[in-house]
Amino acid sequence: MYEKILEAANRLEGIAHKTPVHTSTLLNELTGNQIFLKCENFQRMGAFKFRGAYNAISTLPKESQNKGVVAFSSGNHAMATALTCKILGIPATVVMPDDAPQVKAAAVKDYGATIIRYNRKTESREEIAQNLIDEFDYTLIPPFDAEPIIAGQGTVAKELIEEAGELDYLLVPCGGGGLISGCAVTAKSLLPECKVIGVEPALSDDATKSFQTGKLQSIKSPNSIADGLNTHTLGKITFPLIKEHVDDFVTVSEEEIKAAMYFLWTRLKIVVEPSGAVALAAYQKLSVKGKRVGVVLSGGNVDVRKAGELFKDITV
Repeated sequence: MYEKILEAANRLEGIAHKTPVHTSTLLNELTGNQIFLKCENFQRMGAFKFRGAYNAISTLPKESQNKGVVAFSSGNHAMATALTCKILGIPATVVMPDDAPQVKAAAVKDYGATIIRYNRKTESREEIAQNLIDEFDYTLIPPFDAEPIIAGQGTVAKELIEEAGELDYLLVPCGGGGLISGCAVTAKSLLPECKVIGVEPALSDDATKSFQTGKLQSIKSPNSIADGLNTHTLGKITFPLIKEHVDDFVTVSEEEIKAAMYFLWTRLKIVVEPSGAVALAAYQKLSVKGKRVGVVLSGGNVDVRKAGELFKDITV
């Protein structure tokens, strides 16, 4: 799998941003460790998802590209698919829930994709996408459970390790598992002793339960403020990779996510969405000192008009 990540890195060269790795003396003092923040909020369209989407769509046969693609997502994958298709001149249709964040839906529209809305409580996004495929012969671009997607996401850890050097730990947020499985493969290939820790919201802990039981678990209605991580279950491809390469999982509360997000905004001046703050929210779960720790900040697509609501109960 790592060979495919290297191929993805070559494909993304000059297309995806090589996002910065930030450090903070204050954060190091608070944690007792040396923290390296991989800032995917500065990626094109504001999240790591661009890497996987571009890697997958750009390698489709020309005939499939001409017919167009379809994706389903509440936000970041939708944006990544739409932007990739705009760059490559490919028709894109995106199935998004009615309650998708407005800022993300607006970006998808601005990138030129056609949006199909649905009610996530009464309708199936998979069925809607399949109907479109049956009618128009579109190619489905999955949000996480496909090797080209995983390979693209694995380039996040490759860049982080190349810039930061040796890492003892790598904290990665987990929804459907595309990011963490790709990053875990990379980390274990480059730094076999590095411990890869998956981080999930406690309200959306299907991956944690799957990891702990060794069997794929699902959640009916995950409802964390970290909307990008509200997946029902891991994928058939991502779960085996996680079992093989990830060392542990931890969960974080909604309050811990808000606090991490608030810290990043106010002290480090880094704008992240709730999903993007999840990995940093777990730093207190590490009972270690003096270690070099990589943390993936996965995205920054937040509606700033609503951010105040998230922060209103935080006391400093």
